[in-house]
Amino acid sequence: MALRLFALNDSAEFGRRVAGAMQVPLAPHEEREFEDGEHKTRPLDSVRGCDAYVAYSLYGDARRSVNDKLVRLLFFLGALRDAGAARVTAVMPYLCYARKDRRSKPRDPVSTRYLASLFEAVGADRVLTLDVHNLAAYENAFRIRAEHLEAKQAFADHFAGLLGNDPVAVVSPDIGGVKRAEAFREALERNLGRPAARGFMEKSRSEGVVSGDTLVGDIAGRSVVVIDDLISSGTTLRRAIAACRAQGARRVFAAATHGLFTANAVGLLSDPALEQLAVTDSVPPFRLDAAAQAKLRVLPVAPLFARAILQLHGGGAPSGDAGPGGPLA
Repeated sequence: MALRLFALNDSAEFGRRVAGAMQVPLAPHEEREFEDGEHKTRPLDSVRGCDAYVAYSLYGDARRSVNDKLVRLLFFLGALRDAGAARVTAVMPYLCYARKDRRSKPRDPVSTRYLASLFEAVGADRVLTLDVHNLAAYENAFRIRAEHLEAKQAFADHFAGLLGNDPVAVVSPDIGGVKRAEAFREALERNLGRPAARGFMEKSRSEGVVSGDTLVGDIAGRSVVVIDDLISSGTTLRRAIAACRAQGARRVFAAATHGLFTANAVGLLSDPALEQLAVTDSVPPFRLDAAAQAKLRVLPVAPLFARAILQLHGGGAPSGDAGPGGPLA
């Protein structure tokens, strides 16, 4: 079965990097805009009998809303299915609505489940994404195959080179992220060849207001990495960084897979308590000016997605880690 890799225009640069890592060309397609605001997207070459992958990161920007991008992706997946593709996979470095996976208030929507139904309705066979907010909720929402990749090894490789011989701790900024932090801590220990302590923050959120400032863990005198799945306003990470400093941390670094950088997130990067922040390129840091990016490091994940696509095309399952030269499952 031939492989076809597409990248919709808003994610063209990411798609080119994935294609380059796979050593395959991007398949051609057309995106046409109409005066009334509607659009049409179609493949320009035959996809009949092919294994088709479509790269598109579903974050909102100044040009298109999240909902506009979602509809474009859904319609193109449907077009591929109607054109005879044997298998269709949505490749989404950042998956929208993944945080709304449960009812926190009466009559709340469960948007993750509705999102899954839309992908199923247009005939997608599989979705592939990176570091979702709640892995169990993501996997349970879909009746089609829901593949998941992790950036923990990319972060472990990056920070191992910065931490030197310092005693180290890894901190989750809330209880819900403890499993994610633990997986990263284990990867970091393997890279460093020595133990790293663990810690976590108390946090509660209601009506958009975050509270709770208790930090549990052995932090004093250590270089600390605070890790989360995403940064929106940066409030959660700033609380954790301040708490680590207050408990005697020597240096504080931070990492988050998806850097949305909304609202007052620039305050996080200007905070003198923060040594450096690492994110992946699942979402380009387009909301930050050059000055705000002085402490920011953007780690590429195109090679991770390239390996995963090749694994899936070969009938396997992605190995999941973003480490260079990771094993193929």
